[in-house]
Amino acid sequence: MKIKIYYGGRGLLDDPTLYVLDKMEDVLKELRVTVERFNIYEHKNEISTLPHTFKDADGIILATTVEWLGIGGYMQQFLDACWLYGDKEMMSSLYMQPIVMSTTYGEREGVMTLENAWVILGGQPCSGLCGYVEDLVSFEMNQEYTLIIEKKAENLYRSISQKMKALPSSNQAIKQTVLRTPSMDLTPQESEQLSKYVSDDTYVKKQKEDIEELASMFKDILGKSNEADDKMFIKEFESHFIPEEGFRASYLFMIEGKKQPLFLDVRGDELTCYYGNEDNIDVYAKLSADIMTNIINGRMTFQRAFMTGVMTAKGNFKTLRMLDTIFNFIDD
Repeated sequence: MKIKIYYGGRGLLDDPTLYVLDKMEDVLKELRVTVERFNIYEHKNEISTLPHTFKDADGIILATTVEWLGIGGYMQQFLDACWLYGDKEMMSSLYMQPIVMSTTYGEREGVMTLENAWVILGGQPCSGLCGYVEDLVSFEMNQEYTLIIEKKAENLYRSISQKMKALPSSNQAIKQTVLRTPSMDLTPQESEQLSKYVSDDTYVKKQKEDIEELASMFKDILGKSNEADDKMFIKEFESHFIPEEGFRASYLFMIEGKKQPLFLDVRGDELTCYYGNEDNIDVYAKLSADIMTNIINGRMTFQRAFMTGVMTAKGNFKTLRMLDTIFNFIDD
């Protein structure tokens, strides 16, 4: 018999889950079970390939630690990889025991998360182990706790060796009627190859570069037909500028659909206005071209656009309110 352990914690020395796993390994080895452990944090760049290590296992243990909320990122990524790239047929005959220890609240919810995920994946969940540990030394010295851990290891061995069955679960019905795997019809071998591509940083980087190159090419093509748009709104701002003595501010408008943001720089009675990126801005604003058109046509003010949520902004809000003072579009 071979059991593989997948540990989703951070590997800290005072992690109670590591103590539990060590105890369980000792029991399983006494029962002549081959045990192999995978620390997911050591394989974080190749998590998508880990589900293919299930191949020669009779059962697995999914173990993690709740440190503040939920089962943690490493374990969640691993479960995502099982759903996207794992061999569902192989997992359907695989027994899984969840182990979740907690240094805060939420160990029972963590076990339920792992059990539900494994059932949806089609596997066979076994009775799990969870507990809250406030002081690791006291926990390790408690013989009753040690006995509970050892019994759980024995139960896992017994469940696998006796091929124990479970009653049907509603999670399976949900999987069949609601959840859907990706539309790609891949064989287990193709899924394995895809997971290797996903975990290959060089391959992924090359794909991203190719996509960026294509995107840049199409942007250039579109840019040639939209050169007139580079002057949009500039004339209106310049013609409605009302200087405010001693006022200095810079604004950057991220207008949806525009290749570059609209930059406004006010220095007393001087106004600089053009499309381009700048640093050290007092106010950043984001809005659609339609909202900007409404503002310069006098149908809406900057303040109203911000208060109603059609324009978002960050920076100095006193400076933001000055926009309606130095640019008066309402009188038209």
